Amino acid sequence: MPRMLDVSDAVRAEIGDEEAERLLAGENAPGSYDCTSCRTPGDSEQERTSTVLFVGDETAVLAFAHAGCLPSQVVQVTEEQLRGAVRSIGVADDAPAGGEPQRSVPEQAVLGVTSGLVLIDGELHPALVVEPTSAIVRPGTDGPGDDFLPLLIEQGFTPVTELTGVPEVLHGWSVLLAVGRLHAVLQPGGDGGRPVAWWQAHQPLQVTDGWRAAANKHQQVLMFAAPVGSIGRQPREDLLREALDRAAAQGRLVAAALPLAGT
Repeated sequence: MPRMLDVSDAVRAEIGDEEAERLLAGENAPGSYDCTSCRTPGDSEQERTSTVLFVGDETAVLAFAHAGCLPSQVVQVTEEQLRGAVRSIGVADDAPAGGEPQRSVPEQAVLGVTSGLVLIDGELHPALVVEPTSAIVRPGTDGPGDDFLPLLIEQGFTPVTELTGVPEVLHGWSVLLAVGRLHAVLQPGGDGGRPVAWWQAHQPLQVTDGWRAAANKHQQVLMFAAPVGSIGRQPREDLLREALDRAAAQGRLVAAALPLAGT
């Protein structure tokens, strides 16, 4: 039976016209599936469904998502992320928001990333708070000093002096939430190429049901970034908010709204 599938031009280019037509005809596509974003059941025979192709260094995995959760797209990830995503399918294992940061190494910078819900204008928004474990200098220089915020401002992030409104959307950047877990923060690739990971989790980062629901509702995630020593490890969301307010008042915070998608 034909499926109500969305196959983007980018996905079609990767899998080929023949495979794309087989998917649309229902030969290689499942009827029912678990959405790779919100993890709730979907049915490609009854509702619009997006094909999402995760491409690693050596392999690729085709996943399916509600069209309202994610558009059809190609997502460039590392081989380790791809294996983690496959292992995570069907696992419902959440951790408290505001828990211990997950760290990875994008180039030479070691970043801590914490998830939490932030109240702005009376509404809860999903947020990621990024803080390096040491000062970051501009590539090609040896320091001293900390260029973390200037580098982000050059990328389009906005200085925040108080958390009174939702920051502007930073197009080209995005947050990759796959199989209900946080995998990466993506930035535009060079020369208009595929998005690349600005930050990626060694293992998919668990988020709470409330965080995931807010992300799916708003279809975006607020990213806040501060220099080392500005936020610290905060075990609760109220303490995380207090630390954000302090960093903003000190002029040590930048922010942007990043679309919830793989590109």
